[in-house]
Amino acid sequence: MNHKIKKVVIAGGGTAGWMTAAALTKLAGDNLEVVLVESDEIGTVGVGEATIPTLHLYHRLLGLKEQEVMAATNATFKLGINFENWHDVNKDYLHSFGFLGKDCWACGFQHFWVKGQQKGMASGIGDYCTEHLAAREGRFAILPNQDYNHAYHLDATLYAKFLRQFAEQRGIKRQEGKIVSVNLHQQANDSRYGHIQSLTLASGETLEGDLFIDCTGFRALLIEQSLNTGFEDWSHWLPCDSAIAVQTTSVEKPLAYTRSIARDSGWQWRIPLQTRTGNGFVFCSKYMTDEQATQTLMDNIEGEPLNQPRVIKFRTGTRRQHWNKNCVAIGLSSGFLEPLESTSIHMIQRSIIRLLQMFPSQGIVQADVNEFNQQTKVEIENIRDFIILHYKVTDREDSAFWRYCKNMPIPESLAHRIELFQQSGKIYKLANELFGESSWIQVMMGQGLIPQQYHPIVDLMPDEELQQFLNNIRDQVTRKVKNLPNHVEFINHYCQSSVV
Repeated sequence: MNHKIKKVVIAGGGTAGWMTAAALTKLAGDNLEVVLVESDEIGTVGVGEATIPTLHLYHRLLGLKEQEVMAATNATFKLGINFENWHDVNKDYLHSFGFLGKDCWACGFQHFWVKGQQKGMASGIGDYCTEHLAAREGRFAILPNQDYNHAYHLDATLYAKFLRQFAEQRGIKRQEGKIVSVNLHQQANDSRYGHIQSLTLASGETLEGDLFIDCTGFRALLIEQSLNTGFEDWSHWLPCDSAIAVQTTSVEKPLAYTRSIARDSGWQWRIPLQTRTGNGFVFCSKYMTDEQATQTLMDNIEGEPLNQPRVIKFRTGTRRQHWNKNCVAIGLSSGFLEPLESTSIHMIQRSIIRLLQMFPSQGIVQADVNEFNQQTKVEIENIRDFIILHYKVTDREDSAFWRYCKNMPIPESLAHRIELFQQSGKIYKLANELFGESSWIQVMMGQGLIPQQYHPIVDLMPDEELQQFLNNIRDQVTRKVKNLPNHVEFINHYCQSSVV
């Protein structure tokens, strides 16, 4: 017998908890009771300060105004990520949002560009993408009817606070307290046997619920410690297992992109907000101690530190089930991929939307659980492959870490994509996959992987016509970007911020 879902208990706050709470209180119906329990004693990881354009969907569903979100979260616009020293030391490239050039029915723009390069007709591939050039030029504006190919650098703590206020205005019940035990149904003849029945808090209070959302971060208090769901370890493909984070004062006007700077045994992020900068260093403890990593980060920051550097330990991989019994893991409790392509908030959002699409109001149905888990598995494995690509396809051999990455075995799914692109220039976006052809192309080429040939249909275009085709696209991009205002000036105008 199925039991109707009348009460949802969200365990944990932070970005994952409050994003979930805001969505449920807005979109799950008035008859659902939602309670979020969190403890002020327990801190959050809170270093995910860069997003990708898919966040617009979440904001539209909640009816949030972009200017209000940006003003409340100290946000700047983000048009991509600049990867420094990844292909090789002193070689940089930009992975931007948006689309490259113009495709035809038979092949993508990269095929025309490859021939153009061979003929000396084409400049850098980023010159054929508006967002790419705008990021480099430091220009941006929200224009009527434009594609929302931009994201944000934001303060994750302030974002959670903003969403908490949104959820509280819609009746969310917040329970302060530390969870000390998770209690399971024990009646063997009950269909809910082994499901979570309640949470006991340090105060002795018990919170019962029908559906539980685990937003307890790396602890995975419900999904793993209580339900023993299991974890699939991916550290042999993504060996970094530690991070150092610190905030600094701003010393320059914020760029319209994130900086990802490869170091000897990991990489450093630099995320510009309106009034400060987020910094961090992701590294592998097999090749570097915490003390060495902290020194590396502090030697390579700009501005004065605003807090003490803190060490975060993690393991890359995914939960074997993201929905187990009556518990759904959202955020770090469901697994972890390092923030190289700013996908953490996206995966929170996707889990929330997927849950709403399959919400078990009349009771949990195993077919829904299986479908939720299968869709999540496919999506996270595709993101995993994209991140591994950055490490695997490199010319760096200057340290033991990079030699390991360059020579490590990789998933067959990624090996096929690399081989296909290298041999024929072809890349295909899979169904429901996050990263599209333009992203794969930019990173593959940026890491030094240039196709050995292009599609034969390109040869149907005479050289003079190809030159005109490439020039027209580049000129259109240049004109459009030239008419955009300065990135910082637009932020000041758009959300009345205090950027200096």
